[in-house]
Amino acid sequence: MTYVVVARYRTQAGAENTVLSLLDTMAAASRKEPGNLAYQVHQGTEDPQAIVLYEEYASEADFTAHCATPHFQEIVLGEVVPLLESRDVLRYAPRPEVGA
Repeated sequence: MTYVVVARYRTQAGAENTVLSLLDTMAAASRKEPGNLAYQVHQGTEDPQAIVLYEEYASEADFTAHCATPHFQEIVLGEVVPLLESRDVLRYAPRPEVGA
């Protein structure tokens, strides 16, 4: 059972390449965290300002620990967020299997 996070970003016009570069650094650091199972960055094919992060963790506690890391605080909150028009972070817990 994993804990999934989908973050949807819309960059300011012209900021997408800077944001993507920062997110490449963020992804590399995040993948080394205990409990991180996946960290993927996607860019819209029709709208390059649309960026989606798919993150998967072993538990909700692992995601909470991720948000407290220096790289999250410095890169995402300190550098990426100021370059965004919007940011939505959606959290998903596994649905219990039917009949379990």
